[in-house]
Amino acid sequence: MMIAPAVMLAVLSLPGQAADWPVRPVTVVVPLAAGGNTDMMARLAAQHLTDKLGQTFIVENRPSAGGAIATAQVAAAPPDGYTLLFTPSSMLLLTPLLQKLSFDPDRQLVPVTNVGTGAQVIAIKRELPARTLPEFLAYARGHPGTLNFAVAGTQNISHLAPVLLFARAGVNLVMVPAKGEAQAIADLISGQVDLYFGNASQLLPHAGSDRIRLLAVGTTQRIAAAPDLPTVAETFPGLVFSSWNGFVVPSGTPDEIVDALRREIIALSRSPEVAQRLTKLGIVPGGQSKEEVAATFASDREMFVAAVKAAGIASP
Repeated sequence: MMIAPAVMLAVLSLPGQAADWPVRPVTVVVPLAAGGNTDMMARLAAQHLTDKLGQTFIVENRPSAGGAIATAQVAAAPPDGYTLLFTPSSMLLLTPLLQKLSFDPDRQLVPVTNVGTGAQVIAIKRELPARTLPEFLAYARGHPGTLNFAVAGTQNISHLAPVLLFARAGVNLVMVPAKGEAQAIADLISGQVDLYFGNASQLLPHAGSDRIRLLAVGTTQRIAAAPDLPTVAETFPGLVFSSWNGFVVPSGTPDEIVDALRREIIALSRSPEVAQRLTKLGIVPGGQSKEEVAATFASDREMFVAAVKAAGIASP
């Protein structure tokens, strides 16, 4: 069977193109507004890649509900390494459970590696008679329907993580929506709400406060920024909620490009300066291998499916 000359030329030229990558600027799409931990990590990575690979990596913020629009744009981009997605794993795993998408993230996108994994921390108002997560849950069981919890928007981690926790623990708290994380924490500090399950980077600075008490962290293991803070999994084995933040590429991107991207991001995430910066924010430095990424996505998917079910959210 003869192969068409044009096809043969494309096949023969691909390895060379991949080996030379990048030869022009690269767009890094972030499906969130500027600011926040994901955007910060994307910009750290873009600067590192610019310095190391000799071409400009340009961060473009394209926020939308659940990140669906920006994620779809990257899924439809040519798999040539010049359009990358930097995203929390929830955009690929949770969003499809909440809204009907025009693309299939499992088929059209490939996660590469992460810069860091953001921890989620449970905090309560200090006047409550509980010093640990088991003590709080016991108190909540004894006062059904009288305690409440803040959420920074709905159908996100700040909403679904506590809902799944409460379902596993058999407690009932009233949800109080806030306009954002800043308001949720302010409401907790002022005593208007009893609990908030939010970003460690925003809650750790209040660790010594006389208004709130930190009870547990949602990561698999305790975090270096607060080594005395137990994990939720120490009370409920397997219950893990965190925010993987890293690079994703269109399916079909050459292995040489994926490997080069992974190699540089692993080097960045494990560098002492960056690792220390992330750790202070309650972010677990990344640089996961291909196998570690696959295991993380499988675990996160399972948790999101369980949380959506616990929240009573109907399939799109």
